[in-house]
Amino acid sequence: MLSVENLTLHYGASQILHGVSLTARPGAVTAVMGTNGVGKTSLLKAIAGRHPYSGGHITLDGAVLDHLSAAQAARAGIGYVPQGREVFPLLTVTENLETGFACLPKSDHRIPSRIYDLFPVLDQMKDRRGGDLSGGQQQQLAIARALIAKPRVLLLDEPTEGIQPNIIKQIGEVIGLLRDEGEIAIVLVEQYFDFAYGLADDLVVLNRGEVRLSEPAAMVERDRLLREVSI
Repeated sequence: MLSVENLTLHYGASQILHGVSLTARPGAVTAVMGTNGVGKTSLLKAIAGRHPYSGGHITLDGAVLDHLSAAQAARAGIGYVPQGREVFPLLTVTENLETGFACLPKSDHRIPSRIYDLFPVLDQMKDRRGGDLSGGQQQQLAIARALIAKPRVLLLDEPTEGIQPNIIKQIGEVIGLLRDEGEIAIVLVEQYFDFAYGLADDLVVLNRGEVRLSEPAAMVERDRLLREVSI
């Protein structure tokens, strides 16, 4: 289980996160919601080692992960799919996937067939450059690349942003499948309300860098959540 306790984060003199706490369970989707600018992306960046945080603690299965670099977080089992996807545009699909090998022993430097089972379009486009893919295809590539490293936690930042509806549906099905397998804790930051609400097992709503709501999704009615995330 991933545990974040009393996390604070600053950009210069501006404090972005104010004592944020959450837990993410294996076999569950923890949806982090809220309006733009409330600290959702900053929270994921802190967990993934992409931005230093000022205080608090991050643990995974009881092991302290405080203040790791991005590479150390990845090796510890944190998979991160950033907003904007960050695929390598001049590398082929296969080469993009192979960048996930960096966290694995040499004996595991192969692309599992399961990746192509989850994302068949990547099998069809193995030799296509990442920059030539559509936005939806790039998003699938970014998620697949994170899965190559066999993460215990998967952080997804706005996976539906700028994506066509049929690909959104496919991505939702993959997230649901990963959740149901019970091995990975998934933290989903998402502005598309119905997508997040439909997948969430646990809900965390941020407002001005603070946790406003943290409850099992089954305990939160849709209308109540709509009110909370629109404040």
